[in-house]
Amino acid sequence: MSVQIVARRYAQAVLELGVEQGTLDRLVEELATLAGAWNTSGDLRDAIENPLVAQEAKKAVVGELCEQVGASPVTRNVVQLLVDRRRAKILPYVAQYVRELADRRKGIIRAEVTTAAPLSDAYYARLQLQLEKMTGQKVVVDKRTDPSLVAGVVTRIGDRIFDGSLRTRLSTLKDSLLPQP
Repeated sequence: MSVQIVARRYAQAVLELGVEQGTLDRLVEELATLAGAWNTSGDLRDAIENPLVAQEAKKAVVGELCEQVGASPVTRNVVQLLVDRRRAKILPYVAQYVRELADRRKGIIRAEVTTAAPLSDAYYARLQLQLEKMTGQKVVVDKRTDPSLVAGVVTRIGDRIFDGSLRTRLSTLKDSLLPQP
């Protein structure tokens, strides 16, 4: 079965628990924090995915990690369940899908805005208003930086990309100036 399908099933269950207990926002943040730890720590991934490490040791590591981030019992149980079922590697997908489901439930869409350098908060606020007018929905802006853009802004909403980067403009200009074979 596909990793995405399994992760969506877990995410749906977590969403239902969060709604039922009124802790959905907290669950989203805790899972995002734990997924970030999973993505950045090769040692954590190696310890949990290694078949030679005892299951109790894996549970202890995950328990310690959950304690360090102050995870709620629901989050702790979800992560422990993933470890028990040898599906810990889907944690980042579960966290992503829970956030998407929670956003959809609130009528929010996310816009990933990538710039060459950090911009002022006033710029992001104006951009957010423009995106809300354009989409007719509440927009949350996720800020990223990528120096390779040189200048300009690339905005991604779902599968739509608005590329106003200098890198792309220079590439387009180069293609128009060079003779086509």
